[in-house]
Amino acid sequence: MDVESKDRITQPVTKWWNVWEKHPTRLWMFSVLGLAAICWVAFLWHLGSTGLVDETEPLFAEAARQMTVTGDWITPYFNGETRFDKPPLVYWLMAIGYHLIGVNEWAVRLPSAMSAIALTILGFYTLRYFGISRPRTLVDHQQMEVEDTPKLPNLERQRWLSAGIGATLIALNPITLVWARTGVSDMLLSGCMGTALLCFFIGYVQGETGRQEAEAQDSQYRGQIMGDPKPILGFASGWYLAFYILIALAILAKGPVGFVLPGLIIGAFLLYLGKFWQVVREMRLVWGLGLIGVLAIPWYVLVTLANGEDYIEKFFGYHNVERFVGVVNHHWAPWYFYFLVVLVGFAPWSCYLPLAIARLRFWQVKKWRSSPRASQLGLFALCWFVGVFGFFTIAVTKLPSYVLPLMPAAAILVALLASDLLTYPPQRLWGLRLSAGFNLILLGVIAWAIWYSPNFIGYDPAALNLSETLQASGLPLRGGILWGMAAVAAAIALCRRRGWRWLGTINLVAFVAFIILVVSPATFLLDQERQLPLRELSAIAAEVNQPSEAFLMMGFEKPSVVFYAKRSVNYFDEEHKFIAYIEDIAKIEPNPPSTLVLIESKRFNRLKEEWLKPSEYTVIDQEGAYHLIRVTKQVLARKL
Repeated sequence: MDVESKDRITQPVTKWWNVWEKHPTRLWMFSVLGLAAICWVAFLWHLGSTGLVDETEPLFAEAARQMTVTGDWITPYFNGETRFDKPPLVYWLMAIGYHLIGVNEWAVRLPSAMSAIALTILGFYTLRYFGISRPRTLVDHQQMEVEDTPKLPNLERQRWLSAGIGATLIALNPITLVWARTGVSDMLLSGCMGTALLCFFIGYVQGETGRQEAEAQDSQYRGQIMGDPKPILGFASGWYLAFYILIALAILAKGPVGFVLPGLIIGAFLLYLGKFWQVVREMRLVWGLGLIGVLAIPWYVLVTLANGEDYIEKFFGYHNVERFVGVVNHHWAPWYFYFLVVLVGFAPWSCYLPLAIARLRFWQVKKWRSSPRASQLGLFALCWFVGVFGFFTIAVTKLPSYVLPLMPAAAILVALLASDLLTYPPQRLWGLRLSAGFNLILLGVIAWAIWYSPNFIGYDPAALNLSETLQASGLPLRGGILWGMAAVAAAIALCRRRGWRWLGTINLVAFVAFIILVVSPATFLLDQERQLPLRELSAIAAEVNQPSEAFLMMGFEKPSVVFYAKRSVNYFDEEHKFIAYIEDIAKIEPNPPSTLVLIESKRFNRLKEEWLKPSEYTVIDQEGAYHLIRVTKQVLARKL
């Protein structure tokens, strides 16, 4: 590619930058407003407007509510039983939210949303100052600065581009959007671990700056300075301190994985660069490990003292070791599972990940080792991405949410690629054309999948007519048309010279429009069809409940009922177990009370035919696929 062609490619970006460069304060204000808008749309808009989604979200919400009711902030409980699946941080944050804004969906989901917001903001900050993808870029810039200043790309411009693109991609990808709006611990782990890794990298860069400044100030004390990290770290020590605190929070959010994964990522990064022991001394690792232990270990000690081997076996044995070496809860998947998860979960930006990784030229070890630390963010993001991806690929139990922590790294990689292409137009376009072609195909596949989505919905007893309702809403057609238009626009752009520059804008506009015009209405529709009936019947059960009256759930198990009814519930999946329980009440209680039963309508009809007489029950309400009934004392007395 000749110089004239490169100038044509960079000209629009140069004009944009020339306008903003004259007003840096306005540029910062615009960036802050842009970040606020992205975070609001992605994480806060309608956050608490829909009910909790079965099966997992209500488990966390109710365990947190139980902490506020019982005052036991050490042992989590759900429905009268201990819940050792996850450490307490997410429960604590939800419980604090209950005290501040009430027991509602906002309080349940706010920890996830705030974690995503913090990750997006710190990602922007990191890319703003270190968003350079090429090794030795800073050195090359310094060497060429005197000789050929007019032809030099503006590094400041590239950093701003990296920051804006990176923050947008960190927030606006499918898997992050889902988990940032769900009240579970996955986004909390990703937020704590992601911000910890970013803090480490900033401290790592500042450590080199501090070292160079210290050496320049007084060369005669170089030996003393090199051996003592205290005067070298300076500002970096604050970032390392934040790193250790956030790692402790990650351990309290999800367990040992919050320590193991960052350790693997940082260790691989430093070993690759040959700086392991140097940076370990800078970080004051022993002191940092002590701080992590002081912050994270006390709860583990207290919960073990309170529950003994039961906690150790369930949490460490079942939910950690066994998940890694065996299949838990039938969550098995083939070795290539996470390739598909990343492709879909980071769509449509995932099309450019292979090119972003290849453009780093990570195999050029000498160049990376001789480059300034400030230019090594791309390599660090690659270690981050590969570390998480490889760890969970090796693990036998597989779930889509497991690779959520690698999404910020993927966003950084693609952002560095985009800013690099706009700053240093490529001489050979075959890699970019291949990625752009795959982007076009993916847009077409998404359009077809959204339009055909009602046919993918299987049988759901909680919403029997969901497929027909979704089809009648017109949302699949709207989504298909939207992504189809994006595919057409991408095809037109690729037919034009240098049209690849517009693909990012086309993807972003389609993605945001899809979220606002399709996903948001679909969320309300799914909530109305699937969750609202249970929510309403649970609230009614809480109102009509009589003293000593048991509450049973027959034919299904939905944790949201426990949360919204604010009481324990006994589950029965088969009629004979339910009948046996009723008979046991009659045998044990001298004056057996009536019993509330939330039951699937089809099973209720069967019980009426085979067991219940009309005088032995009262229908309190019926919503969707469920009935709320009261089994009277007469049926209990009949069993005496």
